[in-house]
Amino acid sequence: MNLVRLGTSDLRVTPICLGTMTFGEQVSEADAHAILDRSLDRGVNFLDTAEMYSVPARAETFNATEKIIGNWLAKRPDARKKMVLATKVAGPARGMPWVRNGSTNLSPEDIVAACEGSLKRMKTDVIDLYQIHWPVRHVPAFGAMYFDVEKSKKEDASLTPILAQLEAMDKLVKAGKVRAIGLSNETPYGVHEFVHLAEQHGLPRVATVQNPYCLSNRTVENGLDETLHRLNVGLLAYSPLGFGALTGKYDTSGFTGPGAPEEARLTKFESSRKQRWGRSESLEAARRYNALARVHGLTPTRLALAFCYTKWQVASTIIGVTSVAQLDEDLDAWGTTLSPEVLQAIDQIRKEIRDPAV
Repeated sequence: MNLVRLGTSDLRVTPICLGTMTFGEQVSEADAHAILDRSLDRGVNFLDTAEMYSVPARAETFNATEKIIGNWLAKRPDARKKMVLATKVAGPARGMPWVRNGSTNLSPEDIVAACEGSLKRMKTDVIDLYQIHWPVRHVPAFGAMYFDVEKSKKEDASLTPILAQLEAMDKLVKAGKVRAIGLSNETPYGVHEFVHLAEQHGLPRVATVQNPYCLSNRTVENGLDETLHRLNVGLLAYSPLGFGALTGKYDTSGFTGPGAPEEARLTKFESSRKQRWGRSESLEAARRYNALARVHGLTPTRLALAFCYTKWQVASTIIGVTSVAQLDEDLDAWGTTLSPEVLQAIDQIRKEIRDPAV
């Protein structure tokens, strides 16, 4: 895998990134360390986490993933020099009272304090890519489909403006604690505003945006992709397997029917099934894509990952796994080329069932 430059930053990463939100919930620390070892040994140099992980989010596992990574880095001091390490500061609490006591805002002081906490937990001196996990202002995200003008009018004026967020990030960059900054779950407007203000005020320019992108959620292609292309910001595609639905493991049983995989996320966690990935329409679309893969001699996993791996919109695809075997399967899908016939069939399914996991 050739390395990819993230935006205008000096970060160069593999086009596959290891996501870690399962570490500390579905994956024990010992198993997580085995996955991290295997990923590094196979040449993946990009690792993504967040202060709020593990997922599903709960007070008992808040910060758990970063601690697991820190313990691994302490065991493998040579690993840190080989890796690009990314993490995220949680936005407003979104019903999680254990995040900054449930604050509905994210202040500049919060950003700095969260970064300090992440550095300590991960036992590192610098975070290569520090991202805002979700916008501070009101936006439709995490399954919300429409922008609420009235809610924005009522709430946004009291929240930390983008310029102040950038100034906090600038403080961290100048202190040598962060190399580059990024966004997550962002909109075209948000990306433009962050870039415009950074250029206007001489502040750090966002290198990346981490948003969902997969066969059952291609909303990136409805305007955000042009924004990222024209502003030279890299897309980090998360949930390329649609929370597992695009692997085919739910095709027969559904999420909770007889024979459903007991330890799989959408079977095990009701909170996950209530989200966009657990919608009946998302499962219907996944079954269509999975059937298409089999017709063309591919596994569903290989089709879904090859779709992300080969799209011009994607700088790096974030894969989340619960075992070394899953990691190997995902990495082995690299290099798969989808025929024009398959790509046309994918687009046809999208026309009929458009982005059900938005």
